[in-house]
Amino acid sequence: MSKNAPQKVNDHLANERTFLAWIRTSLGIMGFGFVVVKFSLFIRQIELILKKDVVAGSQHEHSGAVGVSIVVIGALTVIVAFFKYRKTNKQIEEENFTQTSNSITIVAVFIFVIGIILSWYLIDGL
Repeated sequence: MSKNAPQKVNDHLANERTFLAWIRTSLGIMGFGFVVVKFSLFIRQIELILKKDVVAGSQHEHSGAVGVSIVVIGALTVIVAFFKYRKTNKQIEEENFTQTSNSITIVAVFIFVIGIILSWYLIDGL
């Protein structure tokens, strides 16, 4: 066993923990999107039960698309995480690690866009 072997093991374990954190993040994003869609359906059902007119083009029609978009972004986060994990794994083995933040930037932009869309959606509903 070489001198670098324990360090490589630590690096691989850290890489795996980071990957798992990305997976938890993507599951959280997808779960949030699911809740948005299901809550919209719940509100529509309540409106029908209470005999309120469901107006075509109301804000509830957009929440389905927003929720599905959030789920898709969560699924894309898994793919980004997997490729980042594999790339980092290869770099650790080659002892040629270079830090890149492209995937972090992409996910941050997606989450920012979700925040803006949801803020607009909530303000529009006031």
